[in-house]
Amino acid sequence: MKWIDFEREIKRKDIKLFTPLDVQRFLGRSAVAVRFLIHRLKKNGYIVSVKRGLYKLSDEQIPDAYVANKIYAPSYVSLEFALSYYGVIPETVYEITSVTTKATRRFETLGKIFSYRKIKKAAYTGYEVQKQKGISFYIADAEKAFVDANYLRLMNKQKPISRFKKEKISSAKAMKYAFLFGNAKLNGIIKSTLR
Repeated sequence: MKWIDFEREIKRKDIKLFTPLDVQRFLGRSAVAVRFLIHRLKKNGYIVSVKRGLYKLSDEQIPDAYVANKIYAPSYVSLEFALSYYGVIPETVYEITSVTTKATRRFETLGKIFSYRKIKKAAYTGYEVQKQKGISFYIADAEKAFVDANYLRLMNKQKPISRFKKEKISSAKAMKYAFLFGNAKLNGIIKSTLR
């Protein structure tokens, strides 16, 4: 198969990230043929590996948050990255931070760091679908990102977030999320920082 045909098919189907199984399905080729095709396309620089078994076209510009959702699922972007996204904290955050119900993980790919922190299933909520460049991804709302970040800081014996724009956080909504963690100390931190 020629590169131009492969690229046309990926773009026609609007596939941003793909696995060898995806390629098998849309091309109707065997696993062996697809493995050779991917190897050849990667060697020639037409595609890049995002992580083992996950690829993208090398010239495709994909939002970091979408990549974060796909590298390790289930997950949603949260913590400092989401707080910066909403303008709640003044800092620009370069590490793309997410939460998951699976084990804590960290990936370095595409010249960036994607980190995932485990939270309990009962607290895995409070995210919404946002879009960048027409591509949808899951990201915590501002209150949930604030609570997630403070919870993980508490677990790591770090100080709560102190520099943030209070007017961008609904105290009532943040408290609702804090209760999901079942941690009295966290409830106290959220209440006192948003006072």
